[in-house]
Amino acid sequence: QVQLVASGGGMVQAGGSLRLSCLPSGRNFDTESMGWWRQNPGKDREFVAAITWNGQRTDYADSVRGRFTISRDGANSTVDLQMNSLKPEGTAVYYCNNLGGNWPWGQGTQVTVSS
Repeated sequence: QVQLVASGGGMVQAGGSLRLSCLPSGRNFDTESMGWWRQNPGKDREFVAAITWNGQRTDYADSVRGRFTISRDGANSTVDLQMNSLKPEGTAVYYCNNLGGNWPWGQGTQVTVSS
């Protein structure tokens, strides 16, 4: 069974940067388009970014476009999210999944941005 382990979260001040990493295990994800989402308690999960299986196309939520970059690291078999110029509204638990969101959601990684 596939497991999605997200890491790299933490606490930063507004304007700071973090790099998240997603390591899918238990299944080859080389042919899967992947994405990142975020969620706060009591709110719906929100799409953040996506990347195609071959890394040739990316897409971003308007709220993060120009500040976040999604990428694939073939050597380490991870999907990464570089987050720059973080804002307090970026505080959330960040999750990764295949683009259909139909693998079991992992624990996510907490990102807290202070003003």
